[in-house]
Amino acid sequence: MIQFLYFDLGNVLVNFTVERMLRQVAGVAGVDAERVREVVFDAGLQTDFETGRITPRQFYDDFCRETGTRPDYQTLEFAASDIFELNVPILPVLTRLAQAGWPIGILSNTCETHWEHCFRRFAILPSLFGTYALSYRIGVMKPDAAIFQAAAKFSGRRPEEIFYIDDMPQHVEGAKAVGFDAVQYTGAPQLCDELRRRGLFP
Repeated sequence: MIQFLYFDLGNVLVNFTVERMLRQVAGVAGVDAERVREVVFDAGLQTDFETGRITPRQFYDDFCRETGTRPDYQTLEFAASDIFELNVPILPVLTRLAQAGWPIGILSNTCETHWEHCFRRFAILPSLFGTYALSYRIGVMKPDAAIFQAAAKFSGRRPEEIFYIDDMPQHVEGAKAVGFDAVQYTGAPQLCDELRRRGLFP
């Protein structure tokens, strides 16, 4: 029986695109968006950030060194983080779960800068969720089994007692591999159907 629910952050609770981040960072740094992609994603800088191997300041210094630029630190940080919009259709679902007393948490691949930006901007994150299993704090990213195992410990439940929703199929499979009941998110109506099927939703 499900006792705890975990939600992914990006493109489940909040929507975003990498392309928006690339455009905004490129505009601030004065370089081409493809060069930003090469430095941040292709070379693994974002992976280092999302696994907590580097700090926000180290990310900035590495970015500046690789691009040969030196934009204002806070301006660059904001350009890289102001890429999220609330997924409004999911709000009634979350509210009903919270009102019914279900414990819900967030399990996400994210970096410190993105998380803090979203936590400040979107009131649902501190108000509705009580547990946060974040890759930059845990030191490993989905779909690695270790992040799901850590998330289970944080929740105080066995993996088979956890329901997880994520937009990425490979992350869903990673969660299932350690015992979670997991499904891919395709929209709020589909999520409601999955919750009802498990007796979690009226």
